[in-house]
Amino acid sequence: MNIFVGNLSFKAADSDLRQAFEAHGQVSSASVIMDKFTGKSRGFGFVEMPNEAEAKAAIEALNNSDLVGRQIRVNEARAREERAPRADRGPKNNRW
Repeated sequence: MNIFVGNLSFKAADSDLRQAFEAHGQVSSASVIMDKFTGKSRGFGFVEMPNEAEAKAAIEALNNSDLVGRQIRVNEARAREERAPRADRGPKNNRW
């Protein structure tokens, strides 16, 4: 099961996520999402747990708990919605 972890401290690392979730079962992967331009945390991450029962127990136990100084939000990750292209992207007024 893929788990979304929001409201992460900007100091939180992949290892912090893994350690918190491993207390509740096996963790396949844990990653804090980083901004591709600045290299800094975007304040959320994902944890993958292969056992659904362990994953649900982890969600229940860790939601609204403290991790690296912030109260995190934990829930099952939803599939990313497809978005239409934005009209305001690309060259403006063909000034190239």
